[in-house]
Amino acid sequence: MMAKTKRRKQRAQASADGSRTIATNRRARFNYHLLDQFDAGMHLTGSEIKSIRAGRVNLRDGFVNIQGGEAWLHNVHIATYAAASRENHEETRVRKLLLKRREIRKLEDMVTGKGLTIVPLRLYLSAKGLAKVEIALARGKHLYDKRDTIAHREAQRNMDRARKQALYDA
Repeated sequence: MMAKTKRRKQRAQASADGSRTIATNRRARFNYHLLDQFDAGMHLTGSEIKSIRAGRVNLRDGFVNIQGGEAWLHNVHIATYAAASRENHEETRVRKLLLKRREIRKLEDMVTGKGLTIVPLRLYLSAKGLAKVEIALARGKHLYDKRDTIAHREAQRNMDRARKQALYDA
């Protein structure tokens, strides 16, 4: 019974372009102002891609670091794959991101010059079945910005609730 529910949920998460979202980093949108977004491929092992397809990923503490002209994804937890036995991967190992050289240079210039950071937003499987990660150039929010975000979200909920009630009463 649980397998049917899981499959329905996965189908619901598939987007119009054929990609399927595996994991999202909801805290990133709350903790950072997102400036520019990029899609990057990932260099993975066999057990990692099988675990990703099973949906066992956590992006919460992840960040991207640029070293030696290459982009590296740190602190992203991909659970071990039970059927892989001795050929399993380390859960939070550093993974290489596959980006174009000009994109890496642009990210490196922005991070070093302006004090920005790069955070993963979403991990998804493309229409071709490749694992991709959506990363964003981000600037940290101050506490008052976070309070403003919460107040805006609450106001939007109240307006939606009032609109729904008005339609119900009419």
